[in-house]
Amino acid sequence: MSKLAFLFPGQGSQAVGMGKSFFDQNQEVKDAFQRADDVLGYSLSDLILNGPDETLTKTENAQPALLLISAVINDQLKQRGVEPALVAGHSLGEYSALYAAGVLSLEDAIKVVHERGKLMEKAVPSGEGTMAAVLGMKDEEIRQVTDAVTEAGDVVNVANYNCPGQIVISGSVAGVEKASEQLKEKGAKRVLSLNVSGPFHSTLMKPASIEFQAVLDSVTFQEANIPVYANVHAKPVTTSDEIKQLLIEQLYSPVQFSQTIENMLEEEVDAFVEVGSGKVLSGLVKKVHRRAKVFSVQDIETFEKFLDWTKEEA
Repeated sequence: MSKLAFLFPGQGSQAVGMGKSFFDQNQEVKDAFQRADDVLGYSLSDLILNGPDETLTKTENAQPALLLISAVINDQLKQRGVEPALVAGHSLGEYSALYAAGVLSLEDAIKVVHERGKLMEKAVPSGEGTMAAVLGMKDEEIRQVTDAVTEAGDVVNVANYNCPGQIVISGSVAGVEKASEQLKEKGAKRVLSLNVSGPFHSTLMKPASIEFQAVLDSVTFQEANIPVYANVHAKPVTTSDEIKQLLIEQLYSPVQFSQTIENMLEEEVDAFVEVGSGKVLSGLVKKVHRRAKVFSVQDIETFEKFLDWTKEEA
């Protein structure tokens, strides 16, 4: 039996129509969509299947929508006898990983990420914070610039360590702009502004983390039945108390995705499987380790193709 690591995508991977091929063919998937609608009190299903895109992209909608798609595909794989040995997610995707590891029920996970999205939107007024991707520069060089800009009075932090040569910075609009200019001067290949609604994973998110504690306290956390690699330190966790504490810190800490993949590779994983919408994480894994076996399972076609591989490997 192959040792599988499931990876779950974060915000930005959403797309109108995601999960439709599963929804159209499977009553259990339809039921899960309905359960999500019931928790939220509005039709997330309609937003996912029909859009409009600008409404689906709102943080408070995109987060539960992505989690729902990852959860139903995870459950379909489980029904076919395919389960991960270890899991991780990118930012929001960590909640899908916790669902896959039995830590949160679908209803509680949907509720938590919806509230998380609202608090993230509220923490920094729209237009005051932003993010940018920095390509072709060493981590330490980027940190030196962000630290200097922050010390000079405009907050900007490293938000995502995605893969070697791809780092995301986050903070106030002025902080990100100043850091972007300095990074270009110091030799960054490219600095790309990201179309996001806030400065996620920066210290500007700390106010949201205080209110978020109450949201987490309102739901039940189980112990994880498989290791979940946490974004904050890239190491496996299983205890519910530690998981909760790390989810609070995750709001304002960088996502250690590159290191997570490095650590998972030490566990002799046979394949990384991106479960949910898009192929962003599959691409990042390949940049961390060129020879890694990677699958992206996002529709019936890729689902069946992956299952065929698991049968050959059995």
